[in-house]
Amino acid sequence: MIETIAANASVFLLIAVRCFAFLMTMPLFSMRSVSTIVRVALAGYMAYFLLPSVDFSTYATFTSFDTTINLYFILVLIGEALIGVIIGFYVTIIFSAFSTAGQFFAFQMGFSASEVYDSLSQVENPLMGQYLNLIAMLIFFKTGAFQTLFFHGLKASIESMSAYSLVEGHAGLVKILIGGLTKLFANALVIALPIMGSLLLVSICIGILSKAAPQMNLLSEGFPIMMLFSFFILTVSLPSICDFFTRSFYAGFSQLANLFLTLGGKQI
Repeated sequence: MIETIAANASVFLLIAVRCFAFLMTMPLFSMRSVSTIVRVALAGYMAYFLLPSVDFSTYATFTSFDTTINLYFILVLIGEALIGVIIGFYVTIIFSAFSTAGQFFAFQMGFSASEVYDSLSQVENPLMGQYLNLIAMLIFFKTGAFQTLFFHGLKASIESMSAYSLVEGHAGLVKILIGGLTKLFANALVIALPIMGSLLLVSICIGILSKAAPQMNLLSEGFPIMMLFSFFILTVSLPSICDFFTRSFYAGFSQLANLFLTLGGKQI
């Protein structure tokens, strides 16, 4: 292992920098509770396993054994780190759709005031946003999307993208990232719409009944009713939501493949 790394030190460093930047921006691994030593070790193992299957002939001028590290090699390292950050940021966009969906209907449930720090998204998030985020993370590991992203996604990115292609295709990169943000809100609305629509109907019914019979004082009982009804709808629709999570992951991976193809210009 050491001999292989020493013989291809410059190429190994390029791959390791991309993997480390990816881990630094990806959900779960970007948490403060994950030690930097763990990230460095994992990036090193990933780079070692990817080393035999990559072709860095584009960087042949900078990765030859007799070439010392110079300013050009440092700029290529920065470019590799930027590619890893872009991939991790796009995966973060996929996960942000689930926590955003929780924020949409948490206000109507009465849970919007109970915002606590979410270790996964590293922002203040309502409880329902954290709930959906944790379910999404479990599905991410359960369905094999984690292995698909790490072994096939990173390998495809190394085969098709380089720091040069990142500079040449920056216009397509901006377009795809903006499209990903648009897809984020669309997915969040699709997840939250059944609960939001049901809660709207419940609110209308409570308002009509409180006007028809003011002595019942239904407005004071509205919040418990809304919470119970929301959890009921969420429980009933959970299988469909989980299926949507799975389809969202693989749709996001397809968009990542399009990003590699757009920037790299190579078939994956």
